[in-house]
Amino acid sequence: MRRVAVIGGGPGGLYAALLLQRLDPRREITVWERDAPDDTFGFGVVLSDETLGGIESADPAVHDALRREFVRWDTIEIVHRGRHLVSGGHGFAALGRRRLLEILHTRCAGLGVRLRFRTPAPPAAELARTHDLVIAADGIHSTTRTAHAAHFRPRITGHRCRYLWLAADLALDAFRFEIAETPHGVMQLHGYPYTPGTSTVIVEMREEVWRAAGLDAPGPEGLRRSLGHCAAVFAGALDGRPLRAHHSAWTAFRTVVTERWSHGRTVLLGDAAHTAHFSIGSGTKLAVEDALALAACLREREDDGVEAALAAYETERRPVVESTQRAAAASLHWFEELAVPLGQPPRQFAFNLLTRSRRVTHGNLRLRDPAFTDAVEQDFGCPPGTPPMFTPFRLRGLELRNRIVVSPMDLYSAVDGIPGDLHLVHLGARALGGAGLVMTEMVCVSPRGRITPGCAGLWTDAQATAWRRITRFVHDAAPGTAIGVQLGHSGRKGSTRRMWEGMDDPLPEGNWPLQAASALPYRPGVGQLPHALDRAGLTAVREEFTAAARRAATAGFDLLELHCAHGYLLSGFLSPLTNHRTDGYGGPLAHRLRFPLEVFDAVRSVWPGDRPMTVRISATDWADGGTTADDAVEIARAFADRGADAIDVSTGQVVRQERPAFGRSYQTPYADRVRNALGVPVIAVGAISSWDDVNSLLLAGRADLCALARPHLYDPHWTLHAAAEQGYTGPGAPWPAPYRAGSRPPPTGRTDGPAPRLRLDA
Repeated sequence: MRRVAVIGGGPGGLYAALLLQRLDPRREITVWERDAPDDTFGFGVVLSDETLGGIESADPAVHDALRREFVRWDTIEIVHRGRHLVSGGHGFAALGRRRLLEILHTRCAGLGVRLRFRTPAPPAAELARTHDLVIAADGIHSTTRTAHAAHFRPRITGHRCRYLWLAADLALDAFRFEIAETPHGVMQLHGYPYTPGTSTVIVEMREEVWRAAGLDAPGPEGLRRSLGHCAAVFAGALDGRPLRAHHSAWTAFRTVVTERWSHGRTVLLGDAAHTAHFSIGSGTKLAVEDALALAACLREREDDGVEAALAAYETERRPVVESTQRAAAASLHWFEELAVPLGQPPRQFAFNLLTRSRRVTHGNLRLRDPAFTDAVEQDFGCPPGTPPMFTPFRLRGLELRNRIVVSPMDLYSAVDGIPGDLHLVHLGARALGGAGLVMTEMVCVSPRGRITPGCAGLWTDAQATAWRRITRFVHDAAPGTAIGVQLGHSGRKGSTRRMWEGMDDPLPEGNWPLQAASALPYRPGVGQLPHALDRAGLTAVREEFTAAARRAATAGFDLLELHCAHGYLLSGFLSPLTNHRTDGYGGPLAHRLRFPLEVFDAVRSVWPGDRPMTVRISATDWADGGTTADDAVEIARAFADRGADAIDVSTGQVVRQERPAFGRSYQTPYADRVRNALGVPVIAVGAISSWDDVNSLLLAGRADLCALARPHLYDPHWTLHAAAEQGYTGPGAPWPAPYRAGSRPPPTGRTDGPAPRLRLDA
């Protein structure tokens, strides 16, 4: 590889060029940059210690030059309703973007990289004919990505806030987040120092707030008005200093995701390939890390050819970028919905902000700033030495000894709807494992309401008797553990094979007719066409739920959950994608809610008054035209108004064309939204995998209970082991008497060696 073309002279493109030149001085590397050397947007750039470590290893000269320029600090200050809260131990390093470019320009020129300023690059396809490698580092508006969109297949998503990148001539002494509640709505400031006397200031707000404040006026006069307005709103943070701009304009952040990063010998780098919201770091950091990985793969795979090296680069780098983008999306969403948690107590609000991306957790915040974390725990009500997850929680007449719920998990192993030994062992083991509440799988209210032939039910007294055997075991063998039943009806998703035989595949024989809100198959062309319930059918189904609830009460369940999620019957009424009715049960959301609410009322009327009742909902369909987060709040409100004691907030599984944004704790923002908008207890669920995540969610006020499924499949004693790992031995996680000898991790062989004690000089 001898000739390399770089499109775009930002930090990522320049750093890639100098690394490749340093690896092989014989290379002919040219960087095209359409602007002048000192013509750049933005002000400060934040780099992490991890990024700096990579720079130091790859090019100590650049690292030394950067180190001399850095402003460093380790505190975050949050200003919320007049309270200033500070958390330390975080560690940041920043410098001016213009100075960063100067350092990279100097290093590139010294190594022999050709820098062509004020020169638009030829098209990537043209460069690829005369170069061995083309690096398209041409930013978020990448012309290379646009020209080859059919191959790169970008998805560009706009968002709901506007932001303005500015500077002020004062040195903030922390990374500062300040929230201003104005007559027009909530505005926020993100600020940090980047020279001893200058700070970056980013002002952000929802678009409707931006318009209401009159900040949408175009041109130089509009910008001057914006500068004055923002300086006045945040005068305290700025110590009365004015704000200044440089190529600044109100912008709506756009998330860029590309399915492919390379096309032949052309590769996208930095914002051309992916973007991540500025609230978790800088795009410069990602671009520099891209350059480091790209240079390493080109060197390691040199004998395999450029295209093989580019494939290796994407394989290595994509998971890291996708993880960053998920964290950025969580942070972006948190700030978009900033008005929702504003009513939280100041310290809880600050903890919520600090942990918004899910990258900072209760555990590592405790390492960084134990005093701050102790204060948050104290406000939450944690007794000394008690992790948040082991505090009790009351729902109506039921007090749960801790905040852990074993989520419903379908076993598909019942015979004629009767739960057997596997159900006893499955639920009994997890009750012995320490969870506060153990939930059954979805228990079907009728034979026609089954998902598979192996689904458990409560449509006969024999089934209730079998369930009574299980609840008795839980109450006798694991005193203090509650057991709940989830009642549901499969709707259009019924009459299918067991999951391990072909999920959602129709039965080869013995199918039963399906019932649904509308005659729409779940799998068009594959699945069965359901029958749209008429008035008589609605009444019959409601009676089936009522009869099942009576049996659940006599079977000894402590809690009942109504399943209104995941595309099953009641969920099918709630979603506009699955409810096309033209009668009083279809159309606007209030009408789509009618039948699920009728069922809830009927069940609540026969369920014992001292026992709680929850409702599981899908807070989004993850599909255009489906249930939205705003709809979910109204759905939750309707059930809470009718007496639901908590809302179990899940998402999706309603339509086949869904596109979920999977990731760690990916559904919890929806629980957060419901809880803080309505003030009702919520159960959070969805890829919550660690006790650190649970503690973080609870302390941040995003959930009251956390439901975990797969971790309890991996380890039935997950809750007890979480207590042991945190050194907790209190009443929130008692070990059953026969198991107490195993309440500490077993000893293992030593893997360390003796430390040296004697050193002699030569």
